[in-house]
This record gives sequence, structure tokens and C-alpha cells, in this order.
Amino acid sequence: MFRPVGSLRLEDIRKSYGQTHILQGIDLQAEDGELVVLVGPSGCGKSTLLRTIAGLETPDSGTIHIGDRDVTRLEPKDRDVAMVFQSYALYPHLTVRKNLAFGLELRSTPAEVVDARIREVSAMLGLDALLDRYPRQLSGGQRQRVAMGRAIARRPTLFLFDEPLSNLDAALRNEVRVEVKKLHAQLGATMVYVTHDQVEAMTLADTLVVLNGGQIEQKGAPLDLYATPETRFVAGFMGTPAMNFLAGEVREGTFVAEAGVGGIEARVDTAHEGPVVLGVRPHDLAVDDAGEIELHVEVVEAMGFESYAHGSLGDVHFIARVEARVARGDVLRLKILRSHLFDPDSGARCAR
Repeated sequence: MFRPVGSLRLEDIRKSYGQTHILQGIDLQAEDGELVVLVGPSGCGKSTLLRTIAGLETPDSGTIHIGDRDVTRLEPKDRDVAMVFQSYALYPHLTVRKNLAFGLELRSTPAEVVDARIREVSAMLGLDALLDRYPRQLSGGQRQRVAMGRAIARRPTLFLFDEPLSNLDAALRNEVRVEVKKLHAQLGATMVYVTHDQVEAMTLADTLVVLNGGQIEQKGAPLDLYATPETRFVAGFMGTPAMNFLAGEVREGTFVAEAGVGGIEARVDTAHEGPVVLGVRPHDLAVDDAGEIELHVEVVEAMGFESYAHGSLGDVHFIARVEARVARGDVLRLKILRSHLFDPDSGARCAR
């Protein structure tokens, strides 16, 4: 099994189109064999950053190193990277076998090496029965496996994935996501993966990078970002359903919600005093007769073993996860098990 390795280092990458600043000083390191996932809302710059690494876009300033090479001004073909797109980008007039071989033959790779690579990749991705079919004869998941196989056959130093699962239905997306995770474990390759899907981001990443407005909002281990978001943006973006937010202030260790949301008061572990935004995940609430929050249920999403109860606290939409049966019109008393505090102006996490 081949194991390509190559670290990636980005230093102060900037990219603008006219007066629109897409990337605003990106510094990022991916170690050998690491899977880095870039996640963020539409327009945050994640796909532009990936295309810049690939050489499909040229940065206005900054440097890109792959391994010990400065590739900032190199052509895509000279960077030793392979990119997997959401559109598969297969040649419709070529069989699966020929699609897998295309990049190798373009580089005048000896025929016996091409055949060996195809056998290796086909066995790895379960493509043996598909080698003589054309892309039109394949399902979406099969096409994406062929696209990944074509990238693997090249044995690049760095793999780039640009939202490769976004064209698949939900069930197939879950299946192929597991395949990507297995593939990374098998290859031990360095990968940078772009997605807008939080589940993909959380489950795939060794290092998760949240982008916002062309800047890195926070990066680290996925569970660290989920448990300790450093900004209100990260707190609201990561997690499904999204975190609830209540404006108010802290007075001597007690959070007091602003008028109009039901007179909520809750003890908080902080030395901070003054205006704050309190964040509570739907999963960090429990039904409790002594709870701080009274929620009048307006909508219920039944998920099987749990439900999400939606209601309003004044003008604030509020969601709680509950394991008991609940119906529209019920009134729930909810206790806050864990909360997060953010500065109302900067959005930064308040010190405890």
C-alpha cells in the first residue's frame, strides 16, 4: 500500500476580486497524513482557498508550501496534488478503467505500472465489477468512488476534496463519507476537505477549520470546537440543531435575561460582570420542574429516540432536545445543564 506524505503550510494567503476581499490572511498548517476539513457558510472563502492550494487561483500575496517546496507560483500540474470535485468530472466517453488510467497515461506512465495501479485502486474501492462500464451506467456513489480512485491512482503528495458528497442523497452521502474516512486511514495521506455540512466536518476531520468572511474563526479538534467555541459565530455554526442564544447580563454570578423572555435567571460559572449573550445547546437542557426556562411548545420534531421541541421566549426562537413524549401545546420546564457566555459586541467567548 502506498503512503504519500506531504505537509501543507499556508502563510498569509490573501485573495481579492476587485473590492471584494475573499481571503484575508490565512495561516494554516496540515501535518503529514492529517485530514484537515474547511467548513463555513457559503461565501466564506473555503472553495477559493482550496482552489488556491491547487493552483487554480493565484493568491494576491502569501506563500504555499507542500512538503519542502514553495509551490505558490507553480502550475497545477507541477504541484503534485489531486483534486476531487463535487461534479465527479469523469470523462463520459471513457470506461471506468480508462478514467482511472487517464492521468497516468497523460504522464506517459508505463503500461504495466498503469495496470498495477488500476488493480490496486479497484480493489481498494470495490470497482472491479465496474471497470468496463461508462459513467452514465453508474450511480452517483459509484461515480464518486471512480473520481476518488482516479486521484489515488496518481499517488499525489496532497489530496484536495471540494464538497465531493454534495450531489448525493442523504443515505448515500453517509455511506460515501464512511468510505472517505476508511480511505484516509488506509492511505495515511494528507488531505484537505471542503464542506458546508457540519456532520461531515465533525466526523471526518483530524483538524477542523471554521472560516468566516475569509478569515479563520477557530481551528482545532472537532470536539474541542463543539465543546468550547471561542466565538458566538462558531457556537452558532457548529451543532445541529443550532445553539440557542439569549441576551442579558451577569450580576454576581447570575445570568438575568433581558425583559420579554420570561424572567429567566440562571447561575453561571464566571467572574464576568455586565452584558452578555448566553448560549445553550438544545442537548444541554433537561426537563426539570425546578428549571429556569418555561417553554410553550409550538412545534415538535420527532426523531425516534428523541424529539426537538420548538417554542418562543418572547421574540427568541428556542429549541430543546427531550427524550420524553411531547406535543404541541405542552409547557416544559427546562433546566440549563451547560451554557456558554459571549461578549455581545465582539462575539468573543467570555472568560470564566
